Amino acid sequence: QVQLVESGGGLVQSGGSLGLSCAASGTIFSISTMGWYRQAPGKQRELVAVIIGGGVIRYADPAKGRFTISRDNAKNTVYLQMNSLKPEDTAVYYCNAVVQLRRDSYEYNYWGQGTQVTVSS
Repeated sequence: QVQLVESGGGLVQSGGSLGLSCAASGTIFSISTMGWYRQAPGKQRELVAVIIGGGVIRYADPAKGRFTISRDNAKNTVYLQMNSLKPEDTAVYYCNAVVQLRRDSYEYNYWGQGTQVTVSS
């Protein structure tokens, strides 16, 4: 019912920048939270940054000062601008959205398919 489509991953050298975007489509009444998580090989998925309903933004410590999350509510799209990238930022980056499908429905959690970000040293 809801699809999250990510784009913008790729290969970049250490110190470089990449921008990710994630567009939500389908049966959507409202989206409260949109954010980004990542999973490196052999590690658990971890939070990168989220925008909570009302505009509150939270960053994980590794992202602070280097990454910027933003959101276009009219387009149901969330962005992640990543600067000063490091090899340890290499991971699959997943978009997440908490979606209310109808006015009278509960909220449901959705994930994108993931996009690979590789930072070479």
